[in-house]
Amino acid sequence: MSQQTGPTTPATPVRTPRAVADGYVHALAALDPYLALRTGLDTPEGKLADLSPDGLAAVADLARRTLTELDAAENSGQAADAGEQRCGKLLRERLTAELALRDAGEDRRSVLPFNVMTLTAPSASPLLGIRDMIVLMPVDTAEAWQVIGRRMANVPRALEQYRATLTEAIGRGVLCGPRQVGAVLDQLDQLLSGKSPAGWFGDFAAGAPGPVRPEVQASAASAGAAMGEMKDWLGRVYAPAAAGQPDTVGRERYARWVRYWCGTDLDLDEAYAWAWEQFADIEARMREVAQTVLPGSAPLEAMAWLDEHGAAYEGTDAIRAYLQKQIDRTIGDMQGKYFDLAAPLLKVEAMIAPAGASAAAPYYSPPAVDFSRPGRTWLPTGGKDHFPVWRLVDLWFHESVPGHHVQLGQWTYLAKELTVYQSTMGFVAANAEGWAMYAEQFMDELGYYAHDPGIRLGYLNAQMERVQRVIIDIGMHAGPAFPAASPVFAGRPMTPGNAREFYGAYCGLPGDQLDAEIVRYLSLPGQAITYKLGQRVWLAGREAARKAHGDAFDLKAWHMAAISQGSLGLDELAAELAAI
Repeated sequence: MSQQTGPTTPATPVRTPRAVADGYVHALAALDPYLALRTGLDTPEGKLADLSPDGLAAVADLARRTLTELDAAENSGQAADAGEQRCGKLLRERLTAELALRDAGEDRRSVLPFNVMTLTAPSASPLLGIRDMIVLMPVDTAEAWQVIGRRMANVPRALEQYRATLTEAIGRGVLCGPRQVGAVLDQLDQLLSGKSPAGWFGDFAAGAPGPVRPEVQASAASAGAAMGEMKDWLGRVYAPAAAGQPDTVGRERYARWVRYWCGTDLDLDEAYAWAWEQFADIEARMREVAQTVLPGSAPLEAMAWLDEHGAAYEGTDAIRAYLQKQIDRTIGDMQGKYFDLAAPLLKVEAMIAPAGASAAAPYYSPPAVDFSRPGRTWLPTGGKDHFPVWRLVDLWFHESVPGHHVQLGQWTYLAKELTVYQSTMGFVAANAEGWAMYAEQFMDELGYYAHDPGIRLGYLNAQMERVQRVIIDIGMHAGPAFPAASPVFAGRPMTPGNAREFYGAYCGLPGDQLDAEIVRYLSLPGQAITYKLGQRVWLAGREAARKAHGDAFDLKAWHMAAISQGSLGLDELAAELAAI
């Protein structure tokens, strides 16, 4: 007589790398409301991230659990196509790089003035990121405004949690440098100024429709008061504790940040030497073009002349309309010839950045995953009303079309195919900024700067700015001195002071933006090098593919395949681009 057994419980199927990645996004969205807003997972509660020590630990624990799930997926023996493998490699590399920073205490330093651990934010600290979230929220219904009111009402609790983390960081001696502290205090001054006693929050709440305006304004008042208390605490408690901290991070910390921003372990000395070679080449070309703009002038003199006498627009409405026209015209020129973009990607909005914007330079925000919000370019005005055109043409190719919008918009459009992770949280700065720099040069190859020497000087000035970023960022943080052949400070160590002087001597940025850029590099070590080093990989990848295909090389097909891969670190990107 045979022995009977109960029903067999089927084994839990092992998820694929893509399923693990998207599961991670959904789990993280519950902890990070900015990500939820970016990915269409926001809730009516108007939550804000828990940036207390426990909240940060929860995010790190989720990353570790996800790596364990990825191990199981990749060791399951299931066949994985190239897309699954690419997603798995990205997820592992990104989480490993992030945890290396968290384990070193870097998430405790993310206060000032940029939030480096919330990758979907444009460039704001956790403090200014609250404003950036609200700017992206829908405002088309009374119900949407009520969600905004709830988010503002949650600001006091969020700041209390964040203050607990900063208090712990003070005890551990894990703080930002004094320049960063000063920068964020200045930014909070701007945020808290305005027509309303609640500053920016009150001014924004004034736009709520009548029936819900009182409750939204009440929430704005509590948010503004809490932010004022936070600013006071930073000045009284945090700033004195940070006063003796170095502004730079040193080579060991810098290497971790480079891996995070670039997705590669960079040879810093090679990159530094290469950047100086690029500097010499661009500087010579700028001198040549300056003669065409203003005979007998040096580049800075020609740029000053353009600021005063070149084509310009007065007022924010006029410059926004001009930039919108450039976007629309460029889309018409590119579509069908160099790219085949889906219909939702053919709309990009030129916007004026909100008052007190943390970024001094233009930036881009991708569309919502469901395209309820289009891609947008943002122009910070710094309180100015006069906008010379020569500075902006190339930058809008970088930020919109064929730059950030073409790539990041395509990632958003393919979110289901790529996984939401590859199109949002898997972001590698050197990939995206490298593409936008490639786009600038591509427009030069097509002759878009040839008709106007001022516009061409603007393009070269932007290239100079980015190559100086490589020199300054590596020099300040990782220690190499100005080389013996340097035209300034030969053989001397690079400091924030002489780096700023070197920057201003060869790049035509306004003085206030030069100051902001130096603070940015001190706050985001390794991010500034992503532009030119990423561009180098994109150009090398295109050249390798062109050689492989010969006369059969199809540039439009290569572009579409290249921007449809989703995010990749530079190690993987170089191989993938060459193989297209």
